[in-house]
Amino acid sequence: MKAILCPEYGSPDVLQFKEAEKPALKDNEVRIRVFAAIVTQADCSFRKADPFIIRIVFGLMRPKYPILGVELAGEIEAVGKDIKLFKEGDQVFGMSNANFGAYAEYKCLSESAPLAIKSAAMTYEEAAAICDGATTALTFLRDTANIQRGQKVLINGASGAVGAYAVQLAKYYGAEVTGVCSAVNSEWVKTLGASKAIDYTKEDFTQNGERYDVIFDTVGKRSFSQCKDSLTQKGVYLTTVPSLAVMAQMAWTAKFGSKKAVFVTAGLKQNKENLNFLRELFEAGKIKAVIDRCYPLEHTSEAHRYVEKGHKKGNVVITV
Repeated sequence: MKAILCPEYGSPDVLQFKEAEKPALKDNEVRIRVFAAIVTQADCSFRKADPFIIRIVFGLMRPKYPILGVELAGEIEAVGKDIKLFKEGDQVFGMSNANFGAYAEYKCLSESAPLAIKSAAMTYEEAAAICDGATTALTFLRDTANIQRGQKVLINGASGAVGAYAVQLAKYYGAEVTGVCSAVNSEWVKTLGASKAIDYTKEDFTQNGERYDVIFDTVGKRSFSQCKDSLTQKGVYLTTVPSLAVMAQMAWTAKFGSKKAVFVTAGLKQNKENLNFLRELFEAGKIKAVIDRCYPLEHTSEAHRYVEKGHKKGNVVITV
């Protein structure tokens, strides 16, 4: 099969479009013919081993799993003998959090993995995109912050992959949404559900006197210390980017004070139920996939370069 291999850590130039062995099917697995995958900031981090802890977990000298990519959509080509929930020909979307592998023509996933039937109304590109930012935003807002109707929610990085879905989901749950983004994306973020958009180049939301029940920093640019005074008395600060400071603040705020700093490993908390729920929202027109651009599999290195610029609007998709 064709795949993108990452034989060593480094710049996008280390990514190689090559032949790889087609994954062998186990009894409790399905083998998916991949039609779409996603390039995320996390993929770029794993490619270059930054932060260093990636080397401790996923290979000190070189990547333990040389085919990167987590989110995917495709068609089931074969099923193991123990499979009960899926059959050959099913169109599915899901995530390979444990050992990656989505940047390839085929990927095997266990039946218990975050994997669900794709909506007929979704393209494969849209289905893969929903797997990325929407699942993360759902875990942070619904499951962690326990978002409630009428709350004031600020999304920092509202035009990014996580932020664009966070705006839509916060709106769905009845919150009053403020999005922080660049001026060029302000009106677009409002079409997603934000009632107000702040241009971060002209206004510092931590200094405008407004208070929010939830501040969701989807891009890891503002610390809890910077945001604390902009939270309501029982407000929650969420971040997708862990750091030693955030970990320390989580431990402190868990025991002292009413304002909380929270980080969760959203990828490890995904399941079929989340995917089914997001599919239903998509079919009902409550959320839509947000795709910036698509690249063919052989141009994955270009996709990585684009993502690393930090200006993408929504998702960057690899078509296989």
